[in-house]
Amino acid sequence: MPEQKTKPTPQSVTQFLNQVEDEQKREDSFELVEMMEKVTGQKPVMWGASIVGFGQYHYKYASGHEGDSCLTGFSPRKQSISVYITAGFEESQDLLKKLGKYKTSVGCLYIKKLADVDRAVLEKLIERSVKTLKERYS
Repeated sequence: MPEQKTKPTPQSVTQFLNQVEDEQKREDSFELVEMMEKVTGQKPVMWGASIVGFGQYHYKYASGHEGDSCLTGFSPRKQSISVYITAGFEESQDLLKKLGKYKTSVGCLYIKKLADVDRAVLEKLIERSVKTLKERYS
């Protein structure tokens, strides 16, 4: 089985975020750190070179593939901030309707800036995802 590429590293989260060129994205990233730390009760850890993650869980699929991932996290990418809502969005349509301006993929929420979304709704989405993952993989 191939080694998992994205895993915790000793890289400094603060150092990483201070290198984000876009000032608004950098400020939003530090705000997300506070929000996710509050939701998870965990300190931020770098996962790979560009993901700020909180908490950890071990998954195992029916296919036999297994690994570890952060409960939630984000990455300040060039186009947008990727927020990892790993539990998915199936059960969160009620919150997504109230969130604001965003895009999604399977387990990612893409936002340009925090000003585009309702922060309280975003926090509830993160809380729901973390709770679901803890229940599913505990």
